[in-house]
Amino acid sequence: MLSLAKKTVLIVLLLFSANSFFGQVKFTNFPDSAKTGIVLNCIEIDGHIVPHVFIREIIILPPRTFKNKREKERYTRLAHHVRKVYPYSQIIKYMLLDIAKEMETLPNERSKNVYVKRKEKELKKEFEGQLRQLTFTQGRILIKLINRETGETTFDIVRDLKGSLSAFFWQSVAVIFNSSLKYEYDANGDDKLIEEIVVRIENGQL
Repeated sequence: MLSLAKKTVLIVLLLFSANSFFGQVKFTNFPDSAKTGIVLNCIEIDGHIVPHVFIREIIILPPRTFKNKREKERYTRLAHHVRKVYPYSQIIKYMLLDIAKEMETLPNERSKNVYVKRKEKELKKEFEGQLRQLTFTQGRILIKLINRETGETTFDIVRDLKGSLSAFFWQSVAVIFNSSLKYEYDANGDDKLIEEIVVRIENGQL
């Protein structure tokens, strides 16, 4: 049997709330006929096609110092958990974007439901074995990181796809185990240390 945290993470990977990720800007690519140079994404603004490149903000952090051995051990343990689940948060973010784009091309709700069910089956086959290896702590951290990356809580994702009844049921089960599907990421508060670790991971420091 999967633990609650593992079940929750599996739900997040398999259930999608694609409508939340539809933007108003039309994305396209340069013509395939281009034979030289670098192919970039571009956007259409007032009828004009202009290059559109995302440049990640780089935050330079000094080496971390510790007051004592116990503090270092706690930090190292937390860093291990974050490094374990951070890649999943990135996978989920880009999957949602890709699925949102695909959903835009589908003509009706029936075809969208068929598409989502097919993706669920594919993702379960690919990720279920890996998720069985996650701990409760890692599952909770991943739930928060999903909120960091997508702006949506697990509760919102389940509700948008499966409805309020299903979302409230899973939330009730989570509360029994002193957990929550409504965890929100607080980079400047409770999750400040996790945020520091994520930044170090993104900078290649961890």
